[in-house]
Amino acid sequence: MSGVPASAAGSPAPATARRPARLWNIANILTMLRLCLVPAFVLLMLHSGGDDPAWRSFAWAAFAIAMITDLFDGHLARSYNLVTDFGKIADPIADKAIMGAALICLSALQDLPWWVTGVILFREIGITLMRFWVIRHGVIPASRGGKLKTLFQGVGVGMYILPLTDWLATLRFWVMAVAVVLTVLTGLDYIRQAVVLRRAAPAGEPER
Repeated sequence: MSGVPASAAGSPAPATARRPARLWNIANILTMLRLCLVPAFVLLMLHSGGDDPAWRSFAWAAFAIAMITDLFDGHLARSYNLVTDFGKIADPIADKAIMGAALICLSALQDLPWWVTGVILFREIGITLMRFWVIRHGVIPASRGGKLKTLFQGVGVGMYILPLTDWLATLRFWVMAVAVVLTVLTGLDYIRQAVVLRRAAPAGEPER
């Protein structure tokens, strides 16, 4: 033995293990804020029968804040090692909750056809369950089409929440139409990816 420390002799120093993220971090706080905005949004949306432009504007503000926090919490969690088991479960629930609440309120107020709400919610819930179904075989990453779908859904639903003039009301129809098409197409693509993952799994792999 030379007596020279391993680090001084040119051997690489052992990597410092990352400490697990705390439950109470900024990413999880934003997720919880989004969850808390769901009942507030519903109350604002349905206030005065859902016909008051001022209350609809407040509801839109709550919806917009929820959509903005959705953009930041995941990015913060990945960038600063703030990923927690709570966040993995709560984040998709918060996403579906605010969008589902908005769609159901709009259909209940007869501003949006129920079939549109049904198609979007069926796709969102179905794909979320499917991700959990194949998670032991691999992760289905969010595609560009999926991100574009989320953008059009958010913009389209936001435009339906606001009381708009005639030409903007026509525009929001086409925005929502694109959102529905992207919802169906990306849903089919995720199903294809799930089937590929299942087929690629080893034949003798035990089921859980």
